Amino acid sequence: MKEFFKNFMPYIRGHYPLFILAVLSGIFAALCTAGVTYLVKPMLDEVFVDKDVSKLALIPFLLMLAYIGKAIGSYAQSYIMSYVGEDIVRQIRDKMLSHMLFLDLSFFNKNRNGELIARITNDIGLIRSAVSSTFTEFVREGITAIALIGVVIYQSPKLALIGLVILPLSILPISLIIRRLKKVSKKAQEKNADITSNLNEIFNNVEMIKVNSAEELESQKFKNENQEFFKINMKNTLVGTMDTPVMEILGALAIGAVLYIGGKSVIDGTLTVGEFFSFNTALFMAYTPIKRLLNCVVRMQSAIVANKRILEIFSQHSQITDGERELSEEIKEIAFSNVSFKYDEEEVLSHISCEFKKDSITALVGKSGSGKSTLIALLLRLYDVNNGEISINSTPLKDYKIKSLRSRISVVNQRIFILNDSIAKNVAYGSEVDSKRVEWALKQAMAWEFVESLSEGIETRLDEFGTNLSGGQRQRIAIARALYKDSQILILDEATSALDEKTEEAIKHTIDLIRKDKIIILIAHRPSTIELADQILRIENGKLTNA
Repeated sequence: MKEFFKNFMPYIRGHYPLFILAVLSGIFAALCTAGVTYLVKPMLDEVFVDKDVSKLALIPFLLMLAYIGKAIGSYAQSYIMSYVGEDIVRQIRDKMLSHMLFLDLSFFNKNRNGELIARITNDIGLIRSAVSSTFTEFVREGITAIALIGVVIYQSPKLALIGLVILPLSILPISLIIRRLKKVSKKAQEKNADITSNLNEIFNNVEMIKVNSAEELESQKFKNENQEFFKINMKNTLVGTMDTPVMEILGALAIGAVLYIGGKSVIDGTLTVGEFFSFNTALFMAYTPIKRLLNCVVRMQSAIVANKRILEIFSQHSQITDGERELSEEIKEIAFSNVSFKYDEEEVLSHISCEFKKDSITALVGKSGSGKSTLIALLLRLYDVNNGEISINSTPLKDYKIKSLRSRISVVNQRIFILNDSIAKNVAYGSEVDSKRVEWALKQAMAWEFVESLSEGIETRLDEFGTNLSGGQRQRIAIARALYKDSQILILDEATSALDEKTEEAIKHTIDLIRKDKIIILIAHRPSTIELADQILRIENGKLTNA
């Protein structure tokens, strides 16, 4: 637990005044609680036994003030700590996504989307509960327990020794519960990630599921996962709630001994009735925060496991290091020199040497899986070459800053990315929206006709994945996005595959018009698209062959 809070201390910076105020509010509430128990003694001894009428008005008033103070202090501490806790979680969530986005593409290839979503949502959610709720309770109940134990010891050190024997006796069973709970919590969080991944897969492939009438298959698969999750959660509950009966049993034994020995002391006259009841009130009230404290420790185990899972992400670092040079000059040529690349142990490209020149269009042709798209991924530095070198204007690609490199490249992939946002923001993605330029890009991509017919025009909101568009319309939006960026390097990966012949001819005409001062790379199978090329590079089994 020490390591857990150590990791979160940097996030508390900036919240020190609120944190101190929360602690002071907790101390105030705890002292008021202790004051209530202490006032039992004069209430019994001076009012009921000695029949002091002057104290009859004063002590109930003080008790009322103590309860009001306790309520105000507890509320203030809960609200302040919740605010601090929620803000800490916000910072962690922001930092975690930012960290993930700057990791290599290989990281995302090796981790399921659902798993990563679970880390940001469920795992951080468990930490939110720990920081904003459990930590608040831990501070408040800890201070309250200390104050009440102070009253207990002050009233009768001898009885306090008997009444508080529960604390050392509870260490062994609680330690065993915590150890077991960590294992079960880890399994629960892993299974939750499995369920999230399963749902993510289902929703992303719902069309394929329906086409293949696989609704029952996927439903049953989810039911099985959910049943396993249910079993693990029940184990979690079984172990996680065991601390309460353990504490109740030990507390019952301690209270029974205190009542017997304390009762004898009252009868012997060594302890007044007021002192005895004040002691017991403080002791009984102290058991509640002590139980809550132990319960906090038990509940924290899920957050500790979640924290370790989050730290696993933060321990990941990008293998693709940024260069120091800005790519600001005009790009005249791109050269691949004896480039080879492997995905894990599988060689995808072998000894590729080729050049792409300014004012020229190059077509990359070859069967699916031959390595054409990998060549583009290496140019974008989504991966780094294993051997050989890629250079721009005779400068190694690795010397350039990645952001400046990618800002000079526009790509239209086979897989088209449409955001759940307006057409304008989809076209201008990554840049400020210029409405006139958006319209120009849409016209050049032969998309203006259908966009103009929509009731809200370029402000029309597109569904996730562009499901309210046809395949051809999605492709034209993607082409418009590449044209809007107006990069010096334009890459079209099967960019016209979903277009009709008339629209494809118009797009080809647009490409021909904008080719000046650009390096254009076409990945295509259609002979009609390849016609635009000044040079054709054929790749077979990861090797460059004569076109």
